Amino acid sequence: MSTHHQPKVESSNLYPALSFTESSLAIFFSHVFSLHQHEIKGSLSLAFLAKKEHSEIHGRFLQDYRPTDVITFPADEIEESAGEILISVDQAILESCDRAIPLAEELSLYLIHGWLHLIGFDDIEESDRKIMRREEKSAMDHIRELGAWPDFLLART
Repeated sequence: MSTHHQPKVESSNLYPALSFTESSLAIFFSHVFSLHQHEIKGSLSLAFLAKKEHSEIHGRFLQDYRPTDVITFPADEIEESAGEILISVDQAILESCDRAIPLAEELSLYLIHGWLHLIGFDDIEESDRKIMRREEKSAMDHIRELGAWPDFLLART
């Protein structure tokens, strides 16, 4: 039986109006990591980007220039990378307003969604999408119960 690995969380905040503490992200992910068995080790890289940069990366690597919310790049054991999750903060702002939920919850959903991709969940087929949504909901409920949302704050511009 494998134990839970805890990748090291490293973040790059390339969205000037967004702020958060590394410690709140680490606590959030320690809870998220504990929800599934996985063998992923190394550093999990997070990047918070504006829509323009996020869409450029989406186009360059996935040949799709439409705005999206989350892009993941898989783990690479040679590089000791647990994978990379790129978040569009602009998309999260739009979605959280549309859905009338706190921005911290929308950003957290994107982080959970990215992590689920990295540990093998997919959302291409409808049947897989149902499983992905169920896992997202379960993780979000777990974080809500613990009050372990990252302390995301958006500066008023």
